[in-house]
Amino acid sequence: RIAAGNVAGADSSLMARLRRAGLVTLGRTATPEFAYSTTTEGILYGATRNPWDPTRSPGGSSGGSGAAVAAGIVPIAHATDAAGSVRVPAAANGLFGLKPTRGRISMGPDTDEVFNGLAVHGFLSRSVRDSAALLDLVHGPEAGDPYAAPRPERPYTREITRSPGSLRIGLLTRPWGGRAVEGTVLDAVLRSARLAESLGHRVAEVQVELGIGWEEFVQANARLWSTNLVTWIDGFATAFERRVDLTTLEPETLASYVYGRRVSGAEFVDALAMRNSVARAIGRYFTEYDLLLTPTLPELPVPLGTYAEDAEGVDGLGWLEQVFHRSPFTAAFNIAGTPAMSVPLETDPATGLPIGIQFAAGYGREDVLFRLAGQLEEAAPWARRIPAVWAGNRQDA
Repeated sequence: RIAAGNVAGADSSLMARLRRAGLVTLGRTATPEFAYSTTTEGILYGATRNPWDPTRSPGGSSGGSGAAVAAGIVPIAHATDAAGSVRVPAAANGLFGLKPTRGRISMGPDTDEVFNGLAVHGFLSRSVRDSAALLDLVHGPEAGDPYAAPRPERPYTREITRSPGSLRIGLLTRPWGGRAVEGTVLDAVLRSARLAESLGHRVAEVQVELGIGWEEFVQANARLWSTNLVTWIDGFATAFERRVDLTTLEPETLASYVYGRRVSGAEFVDALAMRNSVARAIGRYFTEYDLLLTPTLPELPVPLGTYAEDAEGVDGLGWLEQVFHRSPFTAAFNIAGTPAMSVPLETDPATGLPIGIQFAAGYGREDVLFRLAGQLEEAAPWARRIPAVWAGNRQDA
């Protein structure tokens, strides 16, 4: 609401590349306010529903994109990911979603980085091929970008048909922070590990250090997120001459804004140092293993209203603690800048709801992820799974 009427004056680098590639855009999809949640139930437009079960959440923050692709409205949709916002909707909607390496797709020209490098552009698709093809079209730096990911050796569409060889895969089933994983999700991850072994990969259970404690990790993220939020909200408030209060912001957004106002310069710099500590720890892991296998989410898609976005009384740090509690496996790879994908390998036997399986790789190694994804899609195809809400001809799915 604080940005109502805002229309970009020019295309971003990504949008310009999409247009040059000949893609036709259909419209905009819903997100929670300022992408600040793992569910898409904002006050302004109401709840976005999951096509597999309209009483459940499609995830977030790119929940509208996930629902649109899952329902067959479009074959592929743009998403961004600062803590899981590509992978969470992919898992909730039974889609393939890859968070690229930091710097793989330019965030310019109006920004050099978003959330201090935590956020990246990505896509949601039903097939691995479509995501690979689109990444081939848009990757690469623009003049003035602060950094760039290593140039790929070959197109990603060629990687999906190449053998990944025998990969060393670590299996992590206990999330950072210690939250419990639902039994049906744990069973699905173990089945996926056995599938990987049957394809010739070496899978071993591991514990992966973050380099810092979980509470420190969440607090540092909260400081980075909320201070960035302050600059955006103040910019919109000035540009559109609007107040910063509950008439223009949702309760959790306003609480995070207030929290961000209290973060000192020294605390902000300490939060940036956290990013380095986590990146080093994750980087050390990938010197021993090619991939890390985890659940994408610790639970099935939740009923709408489970994580209410209009709950008053929440404080800014408390809200981010809730967000990271809901999705504890995803954010570390945003901090480290490494690529990770959610693959729709599994469904819950009791409900038919999709279960996403996450694979993460070392910096710049989308090639390894695409090779494995292509192999998994061939071994356990998911394209014929159609949700309850479907826009197309089921015979053509």
